[in-house]
Amino acid sequence: MKAFLLRLQEDDKQTLSEIIFYDDDVNRVLEVKALELPDRGNQNSISRIPAGNYICKLRYSEKYRWHYHLQDVEGRTLILIHFGNYYYNTRGCILVGNDFTDINGDGYRDVTSSKKTMKRILTEMPNEFELKVVDK
Repeated sequence: MKAFLLRLQEDDKQTLSEIIFYDDDVNRVLEVKALELPDRGNQNSISRIPAGNYICKLRYSEKYRWHYHLQDVEGRTLILIHFGNYYYNTRGCILVGNDFTDINGDGYRDVTSSKKTMKRILTEMPNEFELKVVDK
Protein backbone atom coordinates (compact mmCIF):
# COMPACT_ATOMS: atom_id res chain seq x y z
CA MET A 1 0.00 0.00 0.00
CA LYS A 2 1.15 3.51 -0.73
CA ALA A 3 -0.09 7.08 -0.82
CA PHE A 4 0.81 10.29 -2.60
CA LEU A 5 0.43 13.70 -0.98
CA LEU A 6 0.15 16.24 -3.79
CA ARG A 7 0.56 19.86 -2.76
CA LEU A 8 -1.93 22.07 -4.60
CA GLN A 9 -1.86 25.60 -3.20
CA GLU A 10 0.14 27.53 -0.60
CA ASP A 11 -0.40 30.93 1.05
CA ASP A 12 1.04 32.74 4.07
CA LYS A 13 -0.69 30.46 6.61
CA GLN A 14 -1.13 27.04 5.04
CA THR A 15 -0.72 24.53 2.24
CA LEU A 16 -3.73 22.77 0.73
CA SER A 17 -3.01 19.25 -0.50
CA GLU A 18 -4.64 16.05 -1.62
CA ILE A 19 -3.71 12.53 -0.53
CA ILE A 20 -4.43 9.65 -2.88
CA PHE A 21 -4.18 6.16 -1.37
CA TYR A 22 -3.45 3.12 -3.54
CA ASP A 23 -3.56 -0.61 -2.85
CA ASP A 24 -0.85 -1.01 -5.50
CA ASP A 25 0.54 1.26 -8.22
CA VAL A 26 -2.74 1.41 -10.14
CA ASN A 27 -5.87 0.96 -7.99
CA ARG A 28 -7.01 3.99 -6.01
CA VAL A 29 -8.51 3.14 -2.65
CA LEU A 30 -9.30 6.57 -1.27
CA GLU A 31 -8.77 10.29 -1.93
CA VAL A 32 -8.84 12.90 0.84
CA LYS A 33 -7.93 16.54 1.34
CA ALA A 34 -4.98 17.53 3.51
CA LEU A 35 -3.94 20.70 5.28
CA GLU A 36 -0.35 21.56 6.19
CA LEU A 37 1.58 24.65 7.18
CA PRO A 38 3.43 26.61 4.46
CA ASP A 39 7.08 25.95 3.60
CA ARG A 40 9.21 27.68 6.20
CA GLY A 41 12.42 25.75 5.69
CA ASN A 42 11.38 22.65 7.65
CA GLN A 43 11.43 24.57 10.93
CA ASN A 44 9.95 22.65 13.84
CA SER A 45 6.25 23.34 14.57
CA ILE A 46 5.93 26.20 12.01
CA SER A 47 6.67 24.53 8.66
CA ARG A 48 5.45 21.66 6.53
CA ILE A 49 7.86 18.79 5.97
CA PRO A 50 10.06 18.55 2.86
CA ALA A 51 8.92 16.64 -0.20
CA GLY A 52 10.18 13.07 -0.13
CA ASN A 53 9.34 9.47 0.72
CA TYR A 54 8.27 8.50 4.22
CA ILE A 55 7.06 5.39 5.98
CA CYS A 56 3.87 5.95 7.99
CA LYS A 57 3.22 3.71 10.98
CA LEU A 58 0.03 3.36 12.98
CA ARG A 59 0.27 5.05 16.40
CA TYR A 60 -2.04 5.77 19.32
CA SER A 61 -2.13 8.75 21.67
CA GLU A 62 -4.74 10.07 24.10
CA LYS A 63 -4.99 13.34 22.15
CA TYR A 64 -5.39 11.99 18.59
CA ARG A 65 -6.42 8.38 19.25
CA TRP A 66 -5.36 6.20 16.28
CA HIS A 67 -3.34 8.07 13.65
CA TYR A 68 -0.15 7.67 11.60
CA HIS A 69 3.41 8.68 12.51
CA LEU A 70 5.81 9.58 9.68
CA GLN A 71 9.18 7.96 10.21
CA ASP A 72 12.60 9.52 9.70
CA VAL A 73 11.60 13.08 8.80
CA GLU A 74 14.96 14.86 8.68
CA GLY A 75 15.36 17.35 11.53
CA ARG A 76 11.87 16.68 12.90
CA THR A 77 10.11 14.36 15.31
CA LEU A 78 6.49 13.35 15.82
CA ILE A 79 5.18 14.37 12.42
CA LEU A 80 1.71 12.85 12.33
CA ILE A 81 -1.27 12.40 10.04
CA HIS A 82 -4.21 13.18 12.32
CA PHE A 83 -7.57 14.92 12.61
CA GLY A 84 -7.99 18.67 12.95
CA ASN A 85 -9.65 21.39 10.93
CA TYR A 86 -7.56 24.57 10.98
CA TYR A 87 -4.00 25.51 10.02
CA TYR A 88 -3.26 26.34 13.67
CA ASN A 89 -4.07 22.70 14.59
CA THR A 90 -1.20 21.35 12.48
CA ARG A 91 2.01 22.32 14.34
CA GLY A 92 3.86 20.84 11.35
CA CYS A 93 1.70 17.72 11.02
CA ILE A 94 -0.71 16.75 8.24
CA LEU A 95 -4.44 17.18 8.86
CA VAL A 96 -6.93 15.20 6.78
CA GLY A 97 -10.50 15.96 5.76
CA ASN A 98 -13.22 15.43 3.22
CA ASP A 99 -13.22 18.85 1.57
CA PHE A 100 -11.91 22.42 1.83
CA THR A 101 -14.13 25.22 3.15
CA ASP A 102 -13.76 28.24 5.42
CA ILE A 103 -15.42 26.78 8.53
CA ASN A 104 -14.60 29.57 10.97
CA GLY A 105 -14.91 32.58 8.65
CA ASP A 106 -11.26 33.70 8.92
CA GLY A 107 -10.70 33.78 5.14
CA TYR A 108 -8.65 30.55 5.05
CA ARG A 109 -9.97 27.23 3.81
CA ASP A 110 -10.08 24.49 6.43
CA VAL A 111 -10.58 20.73 6.09
CA THR A 112 -14.03 19.36 6.86
CA SER A 113 -15.17 16.08 8.47
CA SER A 114 -11.67 15.42 9.73
CA LYS A 115 -12.46 12.75 12.35
CA LYS A 116 -14.67 10.85 9.88
CA THR A 117 -11.96 11.08 7.22
CA MET A 118 -9.31 9.78 9.63
CA LYS A 119 -11.58 6.82 10.46
CA ARG A 120 -11.97 6.07 6.72
CA ILE A 121 -8.20 6.09 6.25
CA LEU A 122 -7.71 3.79 9.25
CA THR A 123 -10.30 1.39 7.82
CA GLU A 124 -8.76 1.28 4.33
CA MET A 125 -5.04 1.43 5.03
CA PRO A 126 -2.77 -1.07 6.79
CA ASN A 127 -0.72 -0.39 9.92
CA GLU A 128 2.18 0.77 7.76
CA PHE A 129 2.39 2.32 4.31
CA GLU A 130 4.65 4.47 2.16
CA LEU A 131 3.80 8.16 1.66
CA LYS A 132 5.37 10.11 -1.19
CA VAL A 133 5.10 13.88 -0.65
CA VAL A 134 5.21 15.83 -3.92
CA ASP A 135 5.48 19.61 -4.37
CA LYS A 136 3.66 21.02 -7.41
